[in-house]
Amino acid sequence: MAIPLSYSLRNLATRRLTTFLTAGAMALVVFVFAAVLMMVAGLRQTLVDTGSEDNVVAIRKGSGTEMQSGIDRASAALMESQPQVAIGPGGQLICSKETVVLITLPKRRSDTGTGAVQPANVTVRGIGSMGLALRPQVKLAMGRMFRPGSYEVIAGSSLATRFQGAGLGETLRFGNREWIVVGILDAGKSGFDSEIWGDADQLMPAFRRPVFSSVILRLSDRNSFDTLRTVLENDPRLSVEVKRERQYYADQSELMANFIRILGLTLSIIFSIGAVIGAMITMFASVASRTGEIGTLRALGFRRSAVLGAFLVESLILALVGGVVGLALASAMQLVTISTMNFQSFAELAFSFQLTPRIAFQTMLFTLVMGFLGGFLPAVRAARMNIVTALRAA
Repeated sequence: MAIPLSYSLRNLATRRLTTFLTAGAMALVVFVFAAVLMMVAGLRQTLVDTGSEDNVVAIRKGSGTEMQSGIDRASAALMESQPQVAIGPGGQLICSKETVVLITLPKRRSDTGTGAVQPANVTVRGIGSMGLALRPQVKLAMGRMFRPGSYEVIAGSSLATRFQGAGLGETLRFGNREWIVVGILDAGKSGFDSEIWGDADQLMPAFRRPVFSSVILRLSDRNSFDTLRTVLENDPRLSVEVKRERQYYADQSELMANFIRILGLTLSIIFSIGAVIGAMITMFASVASRTGEIGTLRALGFRRSAVLGAFLVESLILALVGGVVGLALASAMQLVTISTMNFQSFAELAFSFQLTPRIAFQTMLFTLVMGFLGGFLPAVRAARMNIVTALRAA
């Protein structure tokens, strides 16, 4: 015979203060746990959305990132002449030979609250005439496209609001030249929102770079990637590694995502131990104060397993309430955009928290595990009570 669920709910309602404090502690742990997973998901999504499955990135073998790469003009011309490269409506190859460098810009306001404005690294990308066509997800939100051969640039929407001189109509100074921001690009919260774009042929001499950083190619057929990679990576005249653009940017997120996950989950585990101990103390106190009730239940014919189940249900309900509250608080973090340095590229990157069904499921599972661990030993103690002893204690 099972004990009704209403019995557990009534007992939790009776002990409002301890129920509130225990559920609140669990809610804080769940908030941290969910926020960490959401941060990692947001970082990955921001970088993965930067790439396209139809595009291919070619960089120098062993370089790891575009900033460390160097591809000479002859090699770039050889790569864009491959038959797997798509051709645009005007007969132009859909290819962009790009140069990527880091500059330091001061922020518009302090991130530390001390009033001191801290500079940060910003990615400047020199693109070719097809650079925008290769990224259909990138749109001009304000202003216009820079003119080829001019000292004009366009800035990502996230970067424009955070750095001095990056707004529409403002002037940036880098590479011993002054560059006018003539447009603001909207890249749909991808990594391009944290970049400055200009004409590669103007940026290369400004930074005294005789070579390109990467070559971006659009595939004529998505299934021809393996063929193109084999041809380019096995060509003795080249020393390049070739990846799909989405895979390239996914790899860029690995180092930082792993750091955030390990640090955040370590803190979550430490906090969860405290929450489990708190739930356990609450449930032990509940068992001690209800000795007579337990004896009466056993005398009425309820089995040990029913008593065990009733106290476990109380602990799980307690955890569930905390989990729902913690997850609700964490979901509000989706409204927050944060910026940090990408450990792979050493450039500033802005991204948002992202809550997915998988994260919600993992969070609630984590919550129920805490509730089970916190309630199991008290429930066992309640189930093992001797009927006579319990009734006498009452």
